[in-house]
Amino acid sequence: MQRKTVDNLETSGPGGTTRGHCADSAVTISDRVFARFRKAIVEGEIPAGSKISEPELAREWGISRGPLREAIGRLEACNLLVRKANVGARVVSLSVRDLLELYDVREAMEATAARLAAERMDDSEIVELRRLLEEQRQQSEVKEGLAYFQREGDLDFHYRIVQGSKNARLIGLLCNDLYHLVRMYRYQFGMASPRARPAFVEHEHIVNAIADRDPQLAELLMRRHIRAARENVERQLVPATVA
Repeated sequence: MQRKTVDNLETSGPGGTTRGHCADSAVTISDRVFARFRKAIVEGEIPAGSKISEPELAREWGISRGPLREAIGRLEACNLLVRKANVGARVVSLSVRDLLELYDVREAMEATAARLAAERMDDSEIVELRRLLEEQRQQSEVKEGLAYFQREGDLDFHYRIVQGSKNARLIGLLCNDLYHLVRMYRYQFGMASPRARPAFVEHEHIVNAIADRDPQLAELLMRRHIRAARENVERQLVPATVA
């Protein structure tokens, strides 16, 4: 039986050279191990709270411990792993409180990103953003008002707006750090939501404000959008208190 690997990265690189013989190949391996590891955490393949066993993962993925250790360090910086003395690394444990705090941070930062996007986004980027919304409009879940699931990476509506802000700090904090933690919560708390249609309409209004080059309106609409999502999460996940 063929062993599950990270694209057989350990044994070959460009031109068939081994990883140890090519520095560029080593960098590529580290990046791809990191991406594979991150995906496994975000999508729940490695469950929240799980202890990370380096020997076990290295054996399962067919890689050496070096790229794996580098990936663990990067995932810790992304807040997807936590490391404790005498315990080792664990996948971050999910809590509703942490999720609500993430929404508080997103409200402030993505509102700023929307304002900057209205000032800095290229016309071609706005056209692509509208095209993305049109594709998402065709999702059966959106039509039925059940869920609004956005694919990873540059196809994500919020991701594109943050990129459109042209602010390296915001891009780094949201797209490279918080973004993947938010996606982890989305996967593991579930996607069903009565806000599917309202959220989609709010996205359309935000794009219109950006296209109209109205930074104040774009900022306001994004802030309201994230706040409404937070309130929806709170209603669904926070147990009602007994007076």
